Amino acid sequence: MDEKTNEDLTQSFSDKSRGLLQTSHSTEQSEFSSEYVRVDTSKQLDTADDCKQSGTPCDDQMHVDSGKQSCEVCTKKSTRSDSFKRHMLNHTGERPFSCKVCNKKFKWPTNLKDHMLIHTGERLFSCKVCNKKFTLLGSLKTHMLIHTGERPFSCKVCNNKFTHACYLKQHMHIHTGERPFCCKVCNKKFTRSSDLKRHMLIHTGEHTFSCEVCNKKFTQAGNLKKHVLIHTGERPFSCKCCNYKCTESSHLKRHMLIHTGERPFSCKCCNYKCTESSQLKRHMLLHTGERPFSCKL
Repeated sequence: MDEKTNEDLTQSFSDKSRGLLQTSHSTEQSEFSSEYVRVDTSKQLDTADDCKQSGTPCDDQMHVDSGKQSCEVCTKKSTRSDSFKRHMLNHTGERPFSCKVCNKKFKWPTNLKDHMLIHTGERLFSCKVCNKKFTLLGSLKTHMLIHTGERPFSCKVCNNKFTHACYLKQHMHIHTGERPFCCKVCNKKFTRSSDLKRHMLIHTGEHTFSCEVCNKKFTQAGNLKKHVLIHTGERPFSCKCCNYKCTESSHLKRHMLIHTGERPFSCKCCNYKCTESSQLKRHMLLHTGERPFSCKL
């Protein structure tokens, strides 16, 4: 390139830069930049070693490798910075999206959007079999297993089957004896968070669910629902072997042991077997010699 051409190009760059670099979103600016500016990537700091050699501070958890951002925690790679930032939330535990109603926080905006349906009461997904409605598609899919009878998750210890992976996970605590949820008031431990939440109502004395017939109050909606059956006289659970009917599925399950002859609760000290855990508990007093009930007189 001769000196005159170089001077003309320099002057052109100078003239255009004065008029164009004032507006950062100008289309003309982007055309100008691509026409006159060459990006030198030879000194780009791609790796941690490059940064250390140059003395340049960098983010230790993220480096560019052949157009990909690589996580140094789990070696996951991503070509998009937004995807990589979302991935890093898994390691940092940060929850940047919070609900303005209850301040609950989430990692993803989609989770927050789903959560907001709880406050609005909107239920977009309905079951075609029984018309029950749900706020989440995943909840509907889980519900559909009730109608299909499918239980895809099975316990490797006792072959008990479940409709959802979380139910299997909770069930496994029975075999491991693990009780990861502990009450901060009385230190009682539970296998499920829902059990702990229900237990806490004992300490708070909160009874939020009230019967419209007799005003009796309950800590859980399920208990209120069962109580209402007393007033209606309804017994929705019936035995297929006899005419026995009851208000709770657990009662029916216990009744069925009469027909099957099964005695699932057995004593570790002798050959005694029974149909209910309460019966086994009473039996164990024979071995321990414990007498828990005393007369105050």
